[in-house]
Amino acid sequence: MGLLKEFKEFAARGNVIDMAVGVIIGGAFGKVISVCVADVIMPPIGKALGNANFSDLFYSLDPQKTAGITSLAKARETGAAIIAYGSFINAVLDFMIVAFCIFIMLKAINTLKKQFDKPPVEAAPANKDCPRCLMSVPVKATRCGHCTSDI
Repeated sequence: MGLLKEFKEFAARGNVIDMAVGVIIGGAFGKVISVCVADVIMPPIGKALGNANFSDLFYSLDPQKTAGITSLAKARETGAAIIAYGSFINAVLDFMIVAFCIFIMLKAINTLKKQFDKPPVEAAPANKDCPRCLMSVPVKATRCGHCTSDI
């Protein structure tokens, strides 16, 4: 029964809901970045590199089956064993962009936290030392209670 009670407390604190929202938003953000990389970023890079379509880049392990084929979809239709390294390049680029965006967001959040978090104000000392006898007396005192000298 202890484990069930601990889980209920954990779920009631809102951590599970916060985590679920984060996963959902992260998934949607990942899809947006994937489309951006595949349809916006990679075509100009491919054009600059001689009309290369990165999503169609592959290495055939069965060159007889894929002779003359330049499309990844057509190479897969032949049933040949292929290494689709163009898809890997797109996935790495997706990851790098998502990681950079998360880094920028965390940096902005940490900057905002620093602006709103005020350093603790140190309390003024309640006592001071008498210059004659070096005993501790209240700050507002004008005469030492130990040696009766003026402060």
